[in-house]
Amino acid sequence: MTRNTWIIFCFAYICGLLLANLGIDAGHGWNWQYFILIAIGITIFALALAIITSHLNKSRSQYQLWLGAGIVAILAVVYFQLRIPQPAINDVSNYLQQENSQFVTVAGKVLTEPRLTASQKLKFWLKPERIEDGDQVSGKLYVTVPLLQGSGIYPGEDLQLRGVLYLPQAAKNPGSFDFKDYLVRQGTFAGLTGFEVIFNGDSEPVWGWWKLRRRIVRSHVRGLGSPVGQLVSSMVLGRRAVDLSVTIRDRFIEAGLAHILAASGFHVSLLLGIILKLTNNLTAKLQLTIGLGTLFTYIGLTGLQPSVLRAGLMGAAVLLALAMDTKVKPLGSLLLAATILLLFNPLWIGDVGFQLSFLATLGLIVTLPALQTRLDWLPPGIATLIAVPIAASVWVLPLLSYVFNTVATYSITINIICTPLIVLISLGGMFSAIAALIIPAIGSVIASVLFYPTSLLIKIVNVLTILPGSSIAIGKISLGALLIIYGLFCLVWLNQWCRSRWHLVGLFAIALIVIPVVYNRFNLVRVNILAVKQEQVIVIQDKGQVILINSGQDSTAKYTVLPFLAAQGINHIDYGVELYLYLIHISET
Repeated sequence: MTRNTWIIFCFAYICGLLLANLGIDAGHGWNWQYFILIAIGITIFALALAIITSHLNKSRSQYQLWLGAGIVAILAVVYFQLRIPQPAINDVSNYLQQENSQFVTVAGKVLTEPRLTASQKLKFWLKPERIEDGDQVSGKLYVTVPLLQGSGIYPGEDLQLRGVLYLPQAAKNPGSFDFKDYLVRQGTFAGLTGFEVIFNGDSEPVWGWWKLRRRIVRSHVRGLGSPVGQLVSSMVLGRRAVDLSVTIRDRFIEAGLAHILAASGFHVSLLLGIILKLTNNLTAKLQLTIGLGTLFTYIGLTGLQPSVLRAGLMGAAVLLALAMDTKVKPLGSLLLAATILLLFNPLWIGDVGFQLSFLATLGLIVTLPALQTRLDWLPPGIATLIAVPIAASVWVLPLLSYVFNTVATYSITINIICTPLIVLISLGGMFSAIAALIIPAIGSVIASVLFYPTSLLIKIVNVLTILPGSSIAIGKISLGALLIIYGLFCLVWLNQWCRSRWHLVGLFAIALIVIPVVYNRFNLVRVNILAVKQEQVIVIQDKGQVILINSGQDSTAKYTVLPFLAAQGINHIDYGVELYLYLIHISET
């Protein structure tokens, strides 16, 4: 098969997975009606392309090519459906038959390193083996335990847990986090709120990726203190591998700097740059060996995250090309990396981190050269400093707006201002991490040099995120609008006529988001009673006027009320009524 044939087949596979992900019914197996609809649609589309292309090119091979692509897309849908996790007969979730929760004792093996939650508890994944009086169970459990109870837990440890076994609930309010869907995508159908941890007294293993991560984080914290040390570790290993302060994490996300807290292509590029510079005088074979070994080590330290796996595959392609004295086609390597990863785990197509990583990389490949050309009147370093954040941000902003219902207004400005600090801290953090793996004390000394740059970064983020309008709620964008926006981006990329009128295309894309928000804002009349456990929260929308009755406790306001307001595109509350205080006053009188 030719190179173009492979490209078309890879695109067909990815498109099939995207279509399947749109109709996923987490935890409920085959959605036959949706599957049949997709299959018919793909077949009609493939036949139409086959007939048109074969007629234009007078070639039967084109007919076979597009029919083959249609078959690949349908097989991708089937493969996706088959990989949706399903509970086994003896899955731990089936232990709950009549009730949604029950007090139990579970014995099993810890699968992941514990991480701190926003409520100051430890969370980790457990592979249950026995429950209560010895009944054999299987599956995975999402476990939370008190901080003091969970101290000392490590991956691979066998232990017992006493607590409440429960079935996760789906999102009940618009904009709220769908906890059930999140767990199902991890192959988990039940959770456990642990109250007591019973250790077996086994000693920790001598080696483990988690021990190396802990060694690096402790070295950074020793040299920088908390939370600066954790931030530097997050900028090197990704926030999933580090217990980062929730306040700092949320600030960086609000500022549009979430990407620096996720191990991705930026980190891999810096790491490869260091390795290639240090091994410049070595043979190509030795340089390739050291480079691949470094990539493997970094991927292991970050915990096999989809974004860093993508970057690792593309980095490996660059190393192989250097060793073979050839060139790498960036778009081809990006497409190949996506296909390989999605063959390994097709459910990653629905992972937001995976999607953002590929969109940001695509933006750098197709948009960065054009931006640098337009900024050629500036010094090259400054032009690159401005062009890189813009190229990546333009491609990820629509998806971020679709997922989080908000826009970080100053995100591009913050990225441009902070890029020199980010590069400096990331490089310093990598050098200190390497030193910490050998001698932790030296790693701490190197990390201490980063205190003032990191503190300055935190200060800039804190100042800019409290400015008026730093984050604007735009409401829920329709999937159709999102697809049209990315279609317009592709037209600007591929079509010269659209490229010369990119500003008009951009205004049209913005109008697709703004017009529905403005229309709903001034025409919608609705009373919303939110589903909460204790308080009764009511949001009244009346043609631009918004009344909030009872905001609830802090957790309710943060995880229920604010996401709902963002999903509705509400940035301002005209009137607020606190019923709780009023009722107390009535009862006292």
